[in-house]
Amino acid sequence: MSGQKTVTPTANTLAEAARAAKTRGLPPLEKWNPPFCGDLDMQIKRDGTWFYEGTPIGRPELVKLFSTILWREGDKYFLVTPVEKVGITVEDAPFVAVDFEADGAGDAQKLSFISNVGDVAIAGPSNPIRVERDPETGEPAPYVLIRRNLEALIDRKSFYRLVELGVHHDGWFGLWSEGEFFGIIASDELPQEA
Repeated sequence: MSGQKTVTPTANTLAEAARAAKTRGLPPLEKWNPPFCGDLDMQIKRDGTWFYEGTPIGRPELVKLFSTILWREGDKYFLVTPVEKVGITVEDAPFVAVDFEADGAGDAQKLSFISNVGDVAIAGPSNPIRVERDPETGEPAPYVLIRRNLEALIDRKSFYRLVELGVHHDGWFGLWSEGEFFGIIASDELPQEA
């Protein structure tokens, strides 16, 4: 044994490590390979609220800092620093797309999404939009890839605005962005207008 004391990660130790590793832009998480240190009692709810030990994290700058060290492997989420990797729980998607801007029209349209932690992602081949439908209710749950393999649930008000921009293409009703068409629902599944 090396005599080094093992420290159980906490939100504070993770925040300190994230601040120490902070560079311009996002940290190079893909280059880090720290040991797994167990799970942390941290959860991201469907509405984008972060909780630590059952209490909402009320400091937006801390949530934003944690969001920069968020990593996904399969269906599991982790906070990763150069020295530790801890599991956290994500109820749905880790981010919420709270707004968007649309520029242009038709296949030249560009949709820029803004997440609850300040990320901006332009939907397109690198940042696709996808829609899951609840098998029982048919209710749509739209997502956009924000960064790495982390998605944002598109909030309801933004989704309604997106639907207003929707067009029919190759049997689908959907959206154009950056030359890519993203189908939301098959055209023949839409109610016929009177």
